[in-house]
Amino acid sequence: MRRRTLIAAGLGAMFGLPGMATAGMRLHRGAALAFGTTVSVAVRHADAGAAQRAIADALAAVGQVHRLMSIYDPASEVFRLNRDATLQRPDPRLLEVLRHARALSRLSGGAFDITVQPLWQAGRKAAERGRIPTREERECARTLVGWQDVEANGERAVLRRPGMRITLNGLAQGYAADLALRAVRSHGVQHALLDTGEFAPAGNAGERPWMLGVLDPRAAGGLAAAFAADGRCVATSGDYASPFTADLRHHHIVDPATGQSPPELASVTVLAPTALEADGLSTTFMVMGARRAHALAARLPGVDLLSIDKRGHAWRSQGFPELRA
Repeated sequence: MRRRTLIAAGLGAMFGLPGMATAGMRLHRGAALAFGTTVSVAVRHADAGAAQRAIADALAAVGQVHRLMSIYDPASEVFRLNRDATLQRPDPRLLEVLRHARALSRLSGGAFDITVQPLWQAGRKAAERGRIPTREERECARTLVGWQDVEANGERAVLRRPGMRITLNGLAQGYAADLALRAVRSHGVQHALLDTGEFAPAGNAGERPWMLGVLDPRAAGGLAAAFAADGRCVATSGDYASPFTADLRHHHIVDPATGQSPPELASVTVLAPTALEADGLSTTFMVMGARRAHALAARLPGVDLLSIDKRGHAWRSQGFPELRA
């Protein structure tokens, strides 16, 4: 799955804040491995038992998404679909994500495309040999790319072109955050922060909102800015997250139209009503570039973004929360 830590939750600074234990409310935390990294759940609740049950159910929901959508686990439905080009009776959760992917591909004019996996594989194999893919390698991989050739319904999912492969790395972590938030809310929890690599906040951290920090794409471990979560979900994509070359010109995000990494942006942080939306849009906006990304975001209800280009110039949409140094 896509490498995480694209955006850092400012939880550590909050554990000692006044108000965290107001009216018996305390912070409870849990973590587990999924998507090749550590996912975490923070819950503020007066009942420790209820909080731990909520955390357990949230982490279980994340694990289920991982097991369904991993491209590496031979037992996952995505792995089997890639291997066999057909999957009978796909899980409803997988079907929901596949349908969202198709809608986003159509909305973005193909900038988002889950069938880019052959292009990613070409980039990774070339990087392991200390080079970038040749033009011939890219063009060969591009013949296998085309979101219109993925069919999915309650009966089956099909990849129509022989050799096609899909990846849900641009959606699965966001979807997992949504299901995890739904799980904690089912236990009556009103204040939580779910971190699967994408963020789903609810309520607050006590007397203050949950704080999130946007990583500086050119300063390892440093923050470009911080902002207060406003109830929307948050996702970030960046060229630094999984680079193929040291200059960050070639990385894990690929433009389906060219077969190469998009040249303009270093990172994009998206706020959206759901983490699934935020996750997919962060990848989409990286491919589209700042001008087209901001224009599309302005048409989408509840969507805002912060884009940072490779020169360090930042562009914040009107509804993006105020940034704090």
